[in-house]
Amino acid sequence: MYDQAESLRNQLKNNKGQAKTIAFASGKGGVGKSNIALNFAIELQQRRKSVLLFDLDVGMGNIDILLGSKSKYSIMNLFTDFLPIHGIIELGPKNLSYIAGGTNLHELVHLDNERLDYFFSQYSELARIYDYIIFDLGAGITSTTLSFILAADECFMITTPEPTAITDAYSVVKQIVLHDKQFPIHLVVNRCQSKKEGKQSVQRFKKVVATFLETDMLQGSLLPNDRTVTTAVMKQIPYVLLNPQAPISKGLKNIVTEFLDHNNAPNQLKSISFVEKLKQYLGVQRK
Repeated sequence: MYDQAESLRNQLKNNKGQAKTIAFASGKGGVGKSNIALNFAIELQQRRKSVLLFDLDVGMGNIDILLGSKSKYSIMNLFTDFLPIHGIIELGPKNLSYIAGGTNLHELVHLDNERLDYFFSQYSELARIYDYIIFDLGAGITSTTLSFILAADECFMITTPEPTAITDAYSVVKQIVLHDKQFPIHLVVNRCQSKKEGKQSVQRFKKVVATFLETDMLQGSLLPNDRTVTTAVMKQIPYVLLNPQAPISKGLKNIVTEFLDHNNAPNQLKSISFVEKLKQYLGVQRK
């Protein structure tokens, strides 16, 4: 643990700027959000970007399961044991850094100021080490989930063409837009049976958002319904590594390419950092 912490501290000395933060969210569970977040993070790593993946899916954290590993610590050890955040970071494929999920993340909003201040100070160190920090959030919308989304630089909203998934995704987008109409949201329609089906889902979603929320979204993306995903889950190997030429892998790579085309450099110091925004949305008083 301490060797890894020292390595991260050395990176800190040689790195400037501030990590871009990305929230992965969905209206309901079972749409493939965590799997997409994981493969997205690994693909960024393969393109020589340094990435930290936070599993913040309350009670359903499964990043370590998808990787076939058993994490010794989770994010809750930061709050309960005051462990240094460097010490709870695990290393996955392609040297991907990740922090396993906890079962009581909903208690974050009820933590005392001492524990919240500790989290904020620890996180601030990481923001100068990595190029990208990705939050895999729980399905649906809670005050905590919404706070993390709005504090991030942008959000990937994951859904499927199923009417219930689309409806639930719209409910989350509505809450985001009500707080910030300019917030960047990238819609990803997963498990499309055909390009036609996927494109129709994207266009319908964007039309509803434009009509009722009076805002435009970033271009939507499609991912095919591919059996490779099931095989990858069973083998506990991310699909971009298991079969880079599979349709799902190629689709994911295209999404990463589009993302990097719009984000060709990590953030420089911003007027309001992720931590400061999260403090505001969680209702924590600034010191």
